[in-house]
Amino acid sequence: MSRSRWADTALFLREFVRHPLNTASVTPSSPALAAAMTAPLPRAGDPVVVELGPGTGAFTRAIQEHTGGRGRHIAVELNPGWAQLLEHRHPGVDVVLADARELPALLADRGITTVDAVVSGLPWVAYAPGPDGRGLHSVIVDALGPDGVFTQFGYTWTRWAPPARRQLADLRAHFADVVISPAVWRNLPPAVVYEARGPRQPSR
Repeated sequence: MSRSRWADTALFLREFVRHPLNTASVTPSSPALAAAMTAPLPRAGDPVVVELGPGTGAFTRAIQEHTGGRGRHIAVELNPGWAQLLEHRHPGVDVVLADARELPALLADRGITTVDAVVSGLPWVAYAPGPDGRGLHSVIVDALGPDGVFTQFGYTWTRWAPPARRQLADLRAHFADVVISPAVWRNLPPAVVYEARGPRQPSR
């Protein structure tokens, strides 16, 4: 593991101890998981990609490599320290210090009506209904275009636990097509990627 990976792991562990419900993992995602999370993103044109919960930037880096830096990349991070770190590491990314539920307002402020992809590094607990009764999947669906794609990871050992099963059911309620990848063993812990397409958008 490189020195930067060790440093990021220390940051993740510290944040997990401080805020376990807001931190999806005790370690940053591996390059193998980042590649699996970003593989479904469009390569052509100038895509608009939203990244939720980028942390120290494992997926951020992969998104930039996948798109070649084209289009717009908006990274929404709730942790001030990580947001500052991302701005330093990825000056071409629009890093926003905000809650993911503020996505509609963040896009409106930038004149964006629809996005091509949403990549999430958030923990499942972040998808629970907010004070307005809406879950985060509803917010994401409203942001995506008809051909948009959403990716989220989960750990193999928690896939069959009740919280994960509830979230999968909610994901399928909001998207017409949900595919679960084979296990990404080159990640600690091993993980799977949920790839969702066909956002159900009754308001449109």
